Amino acid sequence: MTRALRTARTGAVLTFVLAGLMCGSMTVRIPALSDKLGLSEASVGVTLLVWGLGALVTMQSMRRVMTRFGSRSVLRIGAPLCAATLALLAFAPTYPLLLVTAGLFGMAFGSVDVAMNAQGSAVERAYGRPLMNGMHAGWCVGAISAGLLGTAAIAAGLSSTAHLALIALVSLPLLVVISRTYLPDPVVVEDGQAGTRHRMPPVVYLLGAIAFCAFMVEGTVADWNGLYLRDVVGAPEALAALGYPVLEAGMLFGRLGGDRVRARFGARGMLMVSGLVTAAMFAVVLTASTAMVAIATMFLVGIGVATISPMALSLAGGAVANPGPAIAQTGAMGYAGLLLGPVVIGFISDVATLRTALGIAVVLGLLIAAAARFLPRAGTRVPATPADTPDRELSMAA
Repeated sequence: MTRALRTARTGAVLTFVLAGLMCGSMTVRIPALSDKLGLSEASVGVTLLVWGLGALVTMQSMRRVMTRFGSRSVLRIGAPLCAATLALLAFAPTYPLLLVTAGLFGMAFGSVDVAMNAQGSAVERAYGRPLMNGMHAGWCVGAISAGLLGTAAIAAGLSSTAHLALIALVSLPLLVVISRTYLPDPVVVEDGQAGTRHRMPPVVYLLGAIAFCAFMVEGTVADWNGLYLRDVVGAPEALAALGYPVLEAGMLFGRLGGDRVRARFGARGMLMVSGLVTAAMFAVVLTASTAMVAIATMFLVGIGVATISPMALSLAGGAVANPGPAIAQTGAMGYAGLLLGPVVIGFISDVATLRTALGIAVVLGLLIAAAARFLPRAGTRVPATPADTPDRELSMAA
């Protein structure tokens, strides 16, 4: 194990940490942004829709970009832009400008999300064993830090503008330094044809459907749990803000052990159980009579949903020789769920109740478990291969 490889793994994890910190900080301050600009729940949903659209638009174009430039080059440009656009969002003085900056932030983040997962897949292949859940554990560390810092900022009376600007100011130079650690993507010979002209194996689209449901659950719970705990359960804002870091703490716990569990039991069964646990635990959250019970159960929701999207992205990256385009395809499908989730919740809550709208997350958990049954049973315990060849774990589904 070379020093350069260990440094690359550390750099990839830290990229996930800072991405989680930036996005988590925005999520935690959604109630404050809503109060600052006098937004309704539907307006909050539209803002999150625009953010998701920005990410989705970028991700839809990333198959070609990743094939041509690779994750290292994309991250070196996109990650600092992500911090810069978060600062612009922090200073948005009106709702229209909030929509514009949310779209720009989403576009920058969309490129970073695809590229950092492709970079994680490149490191995973170089190590020759599953590592993606550990990478996404870095995201949880950043998101938990965002929640705790957000709670402290709220308690101290710090405005959302000052809070988000400080996060961006700290993140930008760190991302520039980390960019020196990234590995080049695998070199793939495509017999004279561009990789984007080849059709993806069917399993990539199945994994995209699982990612769609998983991202929709994650986005729904993360974006709306603060308002749910404050407005429906009746928790004070500072207490309601703890719901997000508690969720991320559960996800961190699940992801830290996720790679070992996957190596032992395989991806198929793990995805099925994860979907069922997510559905059951979020049903408890929605029926909880007190804020403390709901917040405590968020930890179990986090454990259930933790490994679904990392495994979907890892398996997609392992299904083809060059992980970037496959991860871009799966990620784009996943972010369609992230795009639809918040806006659907916003509009349903306007015509019914927020508790009723959030019941969608229970249904999605069940759909994940059902879709996982169609993954190949044999070979799902095989880890990512270090060679630049498709992962045997999914080869029979191609």
